[in-house]
Amino acid sequence: MKIGITGTGSYIPSIVTKNEDFLHHKFMETDGSAFEQQNNVIIEKFKAITGIANRRYAKPDLKTSDIGFLAAEEAINNAGIDKEELDYIIFAHNFGDLTPGKIQGDTLPSLATRVKHLLRVKNPKCIAYDLIFGCPGWIEGIIQANAFIKSGMAKKCLVIGGETLSRVVDQHDRDSMIFSDGAGAAILEANPSNGEILSHASATYANEEAYYLYFDKSNSSEACKDTRYIKMQGRKIYEFACINVPNAMASCLDDSGVNIDDVKKIFIHQANEKMDQAIIKRFYKIYGKTVPENVMPMSIQDLGNSSVATVPTLYDMVLKGKLPEHEIKKGDVVIFASVGAGMNINAIVYRC
Repeated sequence: MKIGITGTGSYIPSIVTKNEDFLHHKFMETDGSAFEQQNNVIIEKFKAITGIANRRYAKPDLKTSDIGFLAAEEAINNAGIDKEELDYIIFAHNFGDLTPGKIQGDTLPSLATRVKHLLRVKNPKCIAYDLIFGCPGWIEGIIQANAFIKSGMAKKCLVIGGETLSRVVDQHDRDSMIFSDGAGAAILEANPSNGEILSHASATYANEEAYYLYFDKSNSSEACKDTRYIKMQGRKIYEFACINVPNAMASCLDDSGVNIDDVKKIFIHQANEKMDQAIIKRFYKIYGKTVPENVMPMSIQDLGNSSVATVPTLYDMVLKGKLPEHEIKKGDVVIFASVGAGMNINAIVYRC
């Protein structure tokens, strides 16, 4: 049985936050001490490493479930299916619905249930649940939906990845400049006219690596003591990803039976431009190859790192011609790959 993606959708928030908007932030070390460098120097170095010039933030009245719904609605329309035929709605996120100014995330009911409610899906046999798997959550959702369909438990699944990370960043932490908001979605179906998952791979490293990304207080002692923010050990994540992600991608590609020369595009989690470039370089080095020109679409420069949303939004943008320098044709083989909190890694080899 062939199982493939028949429709995609995305929601790119309208608020553009530029690097220069951080010039007046009071960045601090984790111990609360001030940086020796001025903000303009910090921002310049940040841009050189991450590639980020702009990022998108959602309007205050839009929550993660809202932008997930907007991406889902577009994916359903793009696939041309009846929403009542959906067997599963899987929503990958990490922090639930976040309201500006409040110190708690909200996951009651689940975001998938909220999307089903907003879609007005009446069918009670359409199962809605959330998936927390770090940044690789959307890819893992596709892998789970693939298993449901392969087992006969489902025929059509909606998989969403969405976050509003702008509401869980510490304004006194320079890493706050990385994160952004967004949502992407896809419909996965049995026996599509085109498209097929050829192989997939997942892994969790939870010993020394478990808390490379974590929740903690602000770097500023004057901030609310009850509020927690996303924190990360950037250097350790970088080293972990550069070693483990290429190996996972290679294992997945080998299982697919596809030659590396036949891979047309690699849709990798938009975490850090230099890290992604290093991962791809090491991946091709495994096969004694150099990286082909234009094989890796990038959106991080203008959209930032929206966690689980980066891969589905990037894929949707390329499919719909929003990145003119990149194109996918029917029959092209692409790779989806991601790494994130857990530490989790996964990859899919997919024939379009």
